[in-house]
Amino acid sequence: MYSQQELDDAVASGVITADAAAALRLHVEQQRSTAIPDEEQFRLITGFNDIFVAIAAAILLFAVGWIGQSIGASTGLIIDRDGPTFLAPLFVAAASWSLALYFTGKRRMALPSILLLLAFVGGVFATALFALIMGVGPDNVDGNDQLGGILAAISAAIAGGAAWLHWRRFHVPITIAAGAAAVAGIVIGLLIAGLGQNAEQAKNVILGLVLLLGVGIFLFAMWWDSSDRARLTRRADVAFWLHLLAAPMIAHPIFTLLGLNNGSATLGEGLIVIVLYVGLGLTALAVDRRALLVSALAYVLWALADLFKRFGAVELNIALTALVIGSALLLLSAFWHQARAAIVRPLPEGLRERLPLTDRAPAVTQQAA
Repeated sequence: MYSQQELDDAVASGVITADAAAALRLHVEQQRSTAIPDEEQFRLITGFNDIFVAIAAAILLFAVGWIGQSIGASTGLIIDRDGPTFLAPLFVAAASWSLALYFTGKRRMALPSILLLLAFVGGVFATALFALIMGVGPDNVDGNDQLGGILAAISAAIAGGAAWLHWRRFHVPITIAAGAAAVAGIVIGLLIAGLGQNAEQAKNVILGLVLLLGVGIFLFAMWWDSSDRARLTRRADVAFWLHLLAAPMIAHPIFTLLGLNNGSATLGEGLIVIVLYVGLGLTALAVDRRALLVSALAYVLWALADLFKRFGAVELNIALTALVIGSALLLLSAFWHQARAAIVRPLPEGLRERLPLTDRAPAVTQQAA
Protein backbone atom coordinates (compact mmCIF):
# COMPACT_ATOMS: atom_id res chain seq x y z
CA MET A 1 0.00 0.00 0.00
CA TYR A 2 1.39 3.38 -1.00
CA SER A 3 1.25 6.18 1.55
CA GLN A 4 0.31 9.78 0.84
CA GLN A 5 3.88 10.82 1.59
CA GLU A 6 5.25 8.39 -0.99
CA LEU A 7 2.86 9.71 -3.61
CA ASP A 8 3.96 13.25 -2.82
CA ASP A 9 7.61 12.23 -3.16
CA ALA A 10 6.90 10.50 -6.47
CA VAL A 11 5.27 13.65 -7.84
CA ALA A 12 8.11 15.83 -6.57
CA SER A 13 10.73 13.60 -8.20
CA GLY A 14 8.85 13.48 -11.52
CA VAL A 15 8.15 9.74 -11.44
CA ILE A 16 4.43 10.37 -11.91
CA THR A 17 2.43 13.47 -12.70
CA ALA A 18 0.25 15.30 -10.21
CA ASP A 19 -2.84 14.36 -12.26
CA ALA A 20 -1.87 10.68 -12.12
CA ALA A 21 -1.41 10.87 -8.36
CA ALA A 22 -4.78 12.59 -7.99
CA ALA A 23 -6.44 9.93 -10.15
CA LEU A 24 -4.93 7.21 -7.98
CA ARG A 25 -6.20 8.90 -4.83
CA LEU A 26 -9.68 9.15 -6.38
CA HIS A 27 -9.62 5.48 -7.31
CA VAL A 28 -8.60 4.43 -3.80
CA GLU A 29 -11.26 6.68 -2.30
CA GLN A 30 -13.94 5.16 -4.51
CA GLN A 31 -12.87 1.66 -3.49
CA ARG A 32 -13.50 2.37 0.17
CA SER A 33 -16.70 0.93 1.55
CA THR A 34 -17.52 4.03 3.58
CA ALA A 35 -16.68 7.54 2.48
CA ILE A 36 -15.71 9.73 5.42
CA PRO A 37 -15.14 13.21 3.98
CA ASP A 38 -14.28 14.81 7.31
CA GLU A 39 -11.93 12.14 8.61
CA GLU A 40 -8.84 13.88 9.98
CA GLN A 41 -6.10 11.94 8.24
CA PHE A 42 -2.45 12.20 9.22
CA ARG A 43 0.46 9.80 9.16
CA LEU A 44 1.44 8.41 12.55
CA ILE A 45 2.34 4.82 11.78
CA THR A 46 2.63 2.87 8.54
CA GLY A 47 2.86 -0.49 10.30
CA PHE A 48 3.91 -2.14 13.53
CA ASN A 49 7.52 -1.77 12.44
CA ASP A 50 7.11 1.95 13.11
CA ILE A 51 6.33 1.19 16.76
CA PHE A 52 9.18 -1.31 16.94
CA VAL A 53 11.70 1.17 15.52
CA ALA A 54 10.38 4.03 17.68
CA ILE A 55 10.82 1.97 20.86
CA ALA A 56 14.32 0.92 19.81
CA ALA A 57 15.25 4.50 18.93
CA ALA A 58 13.93 5.78 22.26
CA ILE A 59 16.02 3.21 24.14
CA LEU A 60 19.09 4.12 22.10
CA LEU A 61 18.62 7.86 22.64
CA PHE A 62 18.16 7.30 26.37
CA ALA A 63 21.41 5.34 26.47
CA VAL A 64 23.27 7.97 24.45
CA GLY A 65 22.01 10.72 26.75
CA TRP A 66 23.04 8.74 29.82
CA ILE A 67 26.54 8.26 28.38
CA GLY A 68 26.77 11.98 27.62
CA GLN A 69 25.76 12.82 31.18
CA SER A 70 28.39 10.43 32.57
CA ILE A 71 31.12 11.94 30.39
CA GLY A 72 30.10 15.44 31.40
CA ALA A 73 30.15 14.52 35.08
CA SER A 74 33.58 12.90 34.82
CA THR A 75 35.05 15.90 32.97
CA GLY A 76 33.42 18.54 35.15
CA LEU A 77 31.25 19.93 32.32
CA ILE A 78 28.13 20.06 34.46
CA ILE A 79 25.93 22.73 36.01
CA ASP A 80 26.65 22.88 39.74
CA ARG A 81 27.87 19.69 41.39
CA ASP A 82 25.35 17.15 40.21
CA GLY A 83 23.40 19.08 37.58
CA PRO A 84 22.92 18.40 33.88
CA THR A 85 25.58 18.73 31.21
CA PHE A 86 25.21 20.04 27.70
CA LEU A 87 26.89 16.86 26.43
CA ALA A 88 23.81 14.70 27.16
CA PRO A 89 21.35 16.60 24.90
CA LEU A 90 24.16 17.20 22.39
CA PHE A 91 24.70 13.45 22.03
CA VAL A 92 20.93 12.91 21.75
CA ALA A 93 20.59 15.56 19.02
CA ALA A 94 23.53 14.13 17.07
CA ALA A 95 22.20 10.58 17.34
CA SER A 96 18.70 11.72 16.32
CA TRP A 97 20.00 13.38 13.16
CA SER A 98 22.11 10.33 12.29
CA LEU A 99 19.17 7.96 12.73
CA ALA A 100 16.91 10.29 10.73
CA LEU A 101 19.25 10.03 7.75
CA TYR A 102 18.09 6.43 7.35
CA PHE A 103 14.70 6.02 9.02
CA THR A 104 13.35 9.38 7.82
CA GLY A 105 15.41 10.13 4.73
CA LYS A 106 15.31 6.64 3.21
CA ARG A 107 12.65 4.56 4.95
CA ARG A 108 10.14 7.44 5.39
CA MET A 109 8.84 5.90 8.63
CA ALA A 110 6.25 8.15 10.26
CA LEU A 111 6.38 7.53 14.02
CA PRO A 112 10.19 7.23 14.25
CA SER A 113 10.50 10.42 12.19
CA ILE A 114 8.28 12.30 14.67
CA LEU A 115 10.24 10.96 17.63
CA LEU A 116 13.62 11.74 16.07
CA LEU A 117 12.55 15.26 15.11
CA LEU A 118 11.37 16.05 18.63
CA ALA A 119 14.54 14.57 20.11
CA PHE A 120 16.70 16.56 17.71
CA VAL A 121 15.06 19.95 18.25
CA GLY A 122 14.65 19.38 21.98
CA GLY A 123 18.26 18.22 22.22
CA VAL A 124 19.53 21.30 20.40
CA PHE A 125 17.48 23.58 22.68
CA ALA A 126 18.75 21.88 25.85
CA THR A 127 22.34 21.86 24.56
CA ALA A 128 22.25 25.58 23.86
CA LEU A 129 20.56 26.41 27.17
CA PHE A 130 22.90 24.33 29.33
CA ALA A 131 25.97 25.60 27.50
CA LEU A 132 24.87 29.22 27.91
CA ILE A 133 24.16 28.71 31.61
CA MET A 134 27.62 27.24 32.08
CA GLY A 135 29.10 30.11 30.10
CA VAL A 136 27.57 32.90 32.19
CA GLY A 137 27.73 30.94 35.44
CA PRO A 138 24.88 29.11 37.18
CA ASP A 139 25.03 31.48 40.17
CA ASN A 140 24.37 34.45 37.91
CA VAL A 141 21.28 32.80 36.42
CA ASP A 142 19.79 31.58 39.70
CA GLY A 143 17.03 33.98 40.69
CA ASN A 144 17.72 36.27 37.74
CA ASP A 145 14.58 36.11 35.60
CA GLN A 146 15.88 38.72 33.18
CA LEU A 147 19.05 36.79 32.32
CA GLY A 148 17.15 33.50 32.33
CA GLY A 149 14.64 34.85 29.85
CA ILE A 150 17.40 36.06 27.53
CA LEU A 151 19.19 32.71 27.63
CA ALA A 152 15.91 30.87 26.99
CA ALA A 153 15.14 33.13 24.02
CA ILE A 154 18.62 32.57 22.53
CA SER A 155 18.28 28.82 23.01
CA ALA A 156 14.83 28.84 21.40
CA ALA A 157 16.26 30.77 18.42
CA ILE A 158 18.99 28.15 18.00
CA ALA A 159 16.37 25.38 18.25
CA GLY A 160 14.29 27.18 15.62
CA GLY A 161 17.28 27.23 13.30
CA ALA A 162 17.76 23.51 13.92
CA ALA A 163 14.10 22.90 13.05
CA TRP A 164 14.56 24.84 9.81
CA LEU A 165 17.60 22.74 8.86
CA HIS A 166 15.66 19.57 9.64
CA TRP A 167 12.75 20.72 7.46
CA ARG A 168 15.07 21.54 4.58
CA ARG A 169 16.60 18.08 4.76
CA PHE A 170 13.71 15.76 5.69
CA HIS A 171 10.37 17.66 5.34
CA VAL A 172 8.71 15.95 8.31
CA PRO A 173 5.32 17.71 8.76
CA ILE A 174 5.67 18.17 12.54
CA THR A 175 8.87 20.18 11.98
CA ILE A 176 6.93 23.36 11.17
CA ALA A 177 5.10 23.08 14.50
CA ALA A 178 8.43 22.58 16.27
CA GLY A 179 9.73 25.72 14.59
CA ALA A 180 6.60 27.64 15.58
CA ALA A 181 7.05 26.48 19.18
CA ALA A 182 10.63 27.76 19.04
CA VAL A 183 9.46 31.16 17.81
CA ALA A 184 6.90 31.27 20.62
CA GLY A 185 9.68 30.40 23.05
CA ILE A 186 11.75 33.31 21.76
CA VAL A 187 8.92 35.79 22.28
CA ILE A 188 8.02 34.48 25.74
CA GLY A 189 11.66 34.45 26.79
CA LEU A 190 12.11 38.05 25.68
CA LEU A 191 8.96 39.07 27.55
CA ILE A 192 10.19 37.42 30.73
CA ALA A 193 13.52 39.16 30.25
CA GLY A 194 11.76 42.48 29.81
CA LEU A 195 9.64 41.98 32.92
CA GLY A 196 12.73 41.04 34.91
CA GLN A 197 12.03 40.48 38.58
CA ASN A 198 8.34 41.20 38.04
CA ALA A 199 7.81 38.08 35.93
CA GLU A 200 6.02 36.24 38.72
CA GLN A 201 3.68 39.15 39.35
CA ALA A 202 3.03 39.56 35.62
CA LYS A 203 1.74 36.03 35.19
CA ASN A 204 -1.45 37.26 33.54
CA VAL A 205 0.59 39.26 31.01
CA ILE A 206 2.55 36.14 30.09
CA LEU A 207 -0.67 34.13 29.78
CA GLY A 208 -2.12 36.84 27.56
CA LEU A 209 0.94 36.66 25.33
CA VAL A 210 0.67 32.87 25.16
CA LEU A 211 -2.96 33.29 24.08
CA LEU A 212 -1.97 35.74 21.34
CA LEU A 213 0.79 33.41 20.17
CA GLY A 214 -1.68 30.53 20.15
CA VAL A 215 -4.08 32.53 17.99
CA GLY A 216 -1.19 33.42 15.68
CA ILE A 217 -0.18 29.78 15.32
CA PHE A 218 -3.83 28.87 14.74
CA LEU A 219 -4.02 31.41 11.89
CA PHE A 220 -0.75 30.06 10.53
CA ALA A 221 -2.26 26.57 10.61
CA MET A 222 -5.31 27.86 8.76
CA TRP A 223 -2.97 29.29 6.08
CA TRP A 224 -1.58 25.81 5.51
CA ASP A 225 -5.10 24.35 5.57
CA SER A 226 -6.40 26.89 3.05
CA SER A 227 -3.62 25.92 0.62
CA ASP A 228 -4.90 22.33 0.63
CA ARG A 229 -8.63 22.52 1.26
CA ALA A 230 -9.12 18.92 0.12
CA ARG A 231 -6.37 17.71 2.46
CA LEU A 232 -4.57 15.58 -0.07
CA THR A 233 -0.96 16.60 0.50
CA ARG A 234 1.54 16.87 3.35
CA ARG A 235 0.39 20.47 3.85
CA ALA A 236 -2.64 19.08 5.67
CA ASP A 237 -0.32 17.14 7.98
CA VAL A 238 1.67 20.31 8.67
CA ALA A 239 -1.57 22.11 9.55
CA PHE A 240 -2.63 19.25 11.83
CA TRP A 241 0.48 19.57 14.00
CA LEU A 242 0.19 23.35 14.08
CA HIS A 243 -3.42 23.06 15.28
CA LEU A 244 -2.29 20.56 17.90
CA LEU A 245 0.26 23.10 19.15
CA ALA A 246 -2.09 26.09 19.02
CA ALA A 247 -5.01 24.43 20.80
CA PRO A 248 -3.57 24.24 24.35
CA MET A 249 -1.98 27.67 23.90
CA ILE A 250 -5.48 29.03 23.29
CA ALA A 251 -7.53 26.95 25.70
CA HIS A 252 -5.37 27.11 28.82
CA PRO A 253 -4.87 30.90 28.94
CA ILE A 254 -8.55 31.56 28.27
CA PHE A 255 -9.75 29.43 31.17
CA THR A 256 -6.91 30.55 33.46
CA LEU A 257 -7.32 34.28 32.79
CA LEU A 258 -11.04 33.96 33.50
CA GLY A 259 -10.21 32.29 36.82
CA LEU A 260 -12.06 29.13 35.88
CA ASN A 261 -9.45 26.61 37.05
CA ASN A 262 -8.56 27.78 40.54
CA GLY A 263 -10.57 25.05 42.27
CA SER A 264 -13.19 27.39 43.72
CA ALA A 265 -15.53 28.01 40.83
CA THR A 266 -19.13 29.05 41.29
CA LEU A 267 -22.13 27.63 39.51
CA GLY A 268 -22.04 30.50 37.03
CA GLU A 269 -18.36 29.96 36.28
CA GLY A 270 -19.01 26.29 35.63
CA LEU A 271 -21.68 27.27 33.12
CA ILE A 272 -19.23 29.71 31.50
CA VAL A 273 -16.78 26.84 30.99
CA ILE A 274 -19.45 24.85 29.19
CA VAL A 275 -20.46 27.82 27.02
CA LEU A 276 -16.83 28.43 26.09
CA TYR A 277 -16.41 24.77 25.22
CA VAL A 278 -19.43 24.93 22.95
CA GLY A 279 -17.86 27.96 21.24
CA LEU A 280 -14.60 26.08 20.78
CA GLY A 281 -16.58 23.13 19.44
CA LEU A 282 -18.26 25.32 16.82
CA THR A 283 -14.85 26.65 15.80
CA ALA A 284 -13.48 23.11 15.60
CA LEU A 285 -16.38 22.12 13.36
CA ALA A 286 -15.87 25.11 11.07
CA VAL A 287 -12.14 24.45 10.58
CA ASP A 288 -12.59 20.66 10.70
CA ARG A 289 -9.97 20.17 13.40
CA ARG A 290 -10.66 18.33 16.67
CA ALA A 291 -7.59 19.57 18.57
CA LEU A 292 -9.47 22.46 20.21
CA LEU A 293 -12.05 20.04 21.62
CA VAL A 294 -9.38 17.77 23.06
CA SER A 295 -7.30 20.58 24.58
CA ALA A 296 -10.23 22.11 26.46
CA LEU A 297 -11.69 18.74 27.47
CA ALA A 298 -10.11 18.74 30.95
CA TYR A 299 -11.79 22.05 31.81
CA VAL A 300 -15.27 21.01 30.76
CA LEU A 301 -14.89 17.69 32.58
CA TRP A 302 -14.02 19.55 35.74
CA ALA A 303 -16.89 22.03 35.26
CA LEU A 304 -19.53 19.34 34.73
CA ALA A 305 -18.24 17.29 37.67
CA ASP A 306 -18.50 20.37 39.86
CA LEU A 307 -22.01 21.12 38.62
CA PHE A 308 -23.21 17.57 39.34
CA LYS A 309 -21.62 17.78 42.78
CA ARG A 310 -23.42 21.04 43.56
CA PHE A 311 -26.72 19.50 42.53
CA GLY A 312 -26.25 16.70 45.05
CA ALA A 313 -24.87 13.87 42.88
CA VAL A 314 -21.66 13.69 44.94
CA GLU A 315 -21.04 9.96 44.62
CA LEU A 316 -21.84 9.81 40.92
CA ASN A 317 -20.50 13.18 39.79
CA ILE A 318 -17.47 11.71 38.02
CA ALA A 319 -19.48 8.91 36.43
CA LEU A 320 -22.23 11.27 35.27
CA THR A 321 -19.65 13.69 33.88
CA ALA A 322 -17.93 10.94 31.92
CA LEU A 323 -21.29 9.68 30.67
CA VAL A 324 -22.43 13.10 29.42
CA ILE A 325 -19.13 14.11 27.82
CA GLY A 326 -18.42 10.69 26.35
CA SER A 327 -21.89 10.44 24.83
CA ALA A 328 -21.75 13.97 23.45
CA LEU A 329 -18.35 13.47 21.82
CA LEU A 330 -19.34 10.13 20.33
CA LEU A 331 -22.51 11.63 18.87
CA LEU A 332 -20.51 14.55 17.49
CA SER A 333 -18.03 12.14 15.93
CA ALA A 334 -20.81 10.08 14.35
CA PHE A 335 -22.52 13.13 12.86
CA TRP A 336 -19.45 15.32 12.37
CA HIS A 337 -19.96 15.78 8.63
CA GLN A 338 -23.63 16.75 8.96
CA ALA A 339 -22.92 19.10 11.88
CA ARG A 340 -20.02 20.70 10.05
CA ALA A 341 -22.10 21.26 6.92
CA ALA A 342 -24.76 22.99 9.03
CA ILE A 343 -22.12 25.29 10.53
CA VAL A 344 -20.21 26.10 7.33
CA ARG A 345 -23.08 26.69 4.88
CA PRO A 346 -24.41 29.91 6.56
CA LEU A 347 -20.91 31.48 6.66
CA PRO A 348 -19.96 34.25 4.18
CA GLU A 349 -18.65 32.96 0.89
CA GLY A 350 -15.25 34.58 1.37
CA LEU A 351 -14.77 32.72 4.63
CA ARG A 352 -16.09 29.43 3.26
CA GLU A 353 -13.50 29.58 0.47
CA ARG A 354 -10.74 29.50 3.08
CA LEU A 355 -12.14 26.59 5.07
CA PRO A 356 -11.63 22.89 4.26
CA LEU A 357 -14.17 21.55 1.82
CA THR A 358 -17.26 19.90 3.25
CA ASP A 359 -17.29 17.50 0.31
CA ARG A 360 -13.74 16.68 -0.69
CA ALA A 361 -14.45 14.12 -3.40
CA PRO A 362 -14.39 16.65 -6.30
CA ALA A 363 -11.10 18.19 -5.13
CA VAL A 364 -8.77 15.31 -5.91
CA THR A 365 -7.15 17.16 -8.81
CA GLN A 366 -5.11 19.38 -6.49
CA GLN A 367 -1.39 19.05 -6.91
CA ALA A 368 0.84 17.68 -4.23
CA ALA A 369 2.95 20.21 -2.41
